[in-house]
Amino acid sequence: MTVTATSRPTGHPGYSQTLPREPQSAVAARRLVRAALIVWGLESLIDDATLVVTELVSNAVDHSRLPSIRVLVSRPSANRIRVGVVDRSKAAPMLRTDSNGDQLRGRGLVLVNALTEQWGTELYRWGKQVWAELGEETT
Repeated sequence: MTVTATSRPTGHPGYSQTLPREPQSAVAARRLVRAALIVWGLESLIDDATLVVTELVSNAVDHSRLPSIRVLVSRPSANRIRVGVVDRSKAAPMLRTDSNGDQLRGRGLVLVNALTEQWGTELYRWGKQVWAELGEETT
């Protein structure tokens, strides 16, 4: 799989990679996020960001239709990153707040919500991007 770097207005490149829509792609997504954060000197965000991208990839694998997804990592400001997963499903994810203890899956967005400053969905004519933003504490 090829990683693409794209220039951004913040002066920091954004990175993206198209991956197969399969659970194992979470490993490559974590590697992409980790590499970007190391390049940017934002190592303090690695643990939370890799967990978040794992959840976003997992949702895309479960709910998309076509055989690939795209993972994006960008840096909208000096101490803030954005991770996103693009897929070909128009179904927006829903934050589940029910407490059905028998359910083993379906609460990943609760984790995303807890670990990020904000997250959301951008709908496109052909699909969507689910994204999340994390930032370092400023002193």
